Amino acid sequence: MKSFQKQIRLKPYNRGFHLITHTILENLPEIKEINTGLLHIFIKHTSASLTINENADSSVRHDLEKHMDEMVPENAPYFVHTYEGPDDMPAHIKSSLMGSSVQIPITNGRLNLGTWQGVYLGEHRDHGGQRSIVLTCFGT
Repeated sequence: MKSFQKQIRLKPYNRGFHLITHTILENLPEIKEINTGLLHIFIKHTSASLTINENADSSVRHDLEKHMDEMVPENAPYFVHTYEGPDDMPAHIKSSLMGSSVQIPITNGRLNLGTWQGVYLGEHRDHGGQRSIVLTCFGT
């Protein structure tokens, strides 16, 4: 069994959902060496998330962001954790709801995603800065 692991830093993104599939593949050429396996992607932050969703229509990313903002609004009167700004506690909640990792099958050296699927970074802060993700792939 082969295994590879890398930690990469993503460029800073504005608040919202952003396709990062291409960035992941650019930084992990070793994936081509795996015939059958898995890629695990983990984000090392508590105010950003990872998910898989549609990669063709950018309105999906827009609508996801709008829905998350409605579901978890800023300045809720019951928030106690507010010293890092009004976007911080909602960002933690959104991160927990969306998740900190995804797994994708690898088949014949390629991610075995559906036709319209891509990996999203969910940036839940107004100015989150660079985000670190750990890419671990393994298989035969």
